[in-house]
Amino acid sequence: MMIEVLKSKIHCARVTEANLNYMGSITIDEDLLDAANMIAGEKVHIVDNNNGERFETYIIKGERGSGKICLNGAAARKVQPGDIVIIMSYAMLDFEEAKTFKPSLVFPDPHTNTLV
Repeated sequence: MMIEVLKSKIHCARVTEANLNYMGSITIDEDLLDAANMIAGEKVHIVDNNNGERFETYIIKGERGSGKICLNGAAARKVQPGDIVIIMSYAMLDFEEAKTFKPSLVFPDPHTNTLV
């Protein structure tokens, strides 16, 4: 049996931009992607701690060291710059493997979105 489990999480990152005039996605600083074991094109779930919005989109790689967390396209309507978001991705694992799997958890600096 396969089950879906948390693979990666960027916990409490601050939204730096919301760009309505772009075709969907979330742009994430490449340093955060590496630390969280995420890649460009990967599907992610976003939770906005400020307004309770929950939605999914896909990742675009942002400039390394920029601290950028930018929601693009329609997702830009669900956040405001300064909002705190949790970004999560999941993986399908065999039930037994899932029991010992450890997700990649990243807790960026809440002001700069850089690794601490």
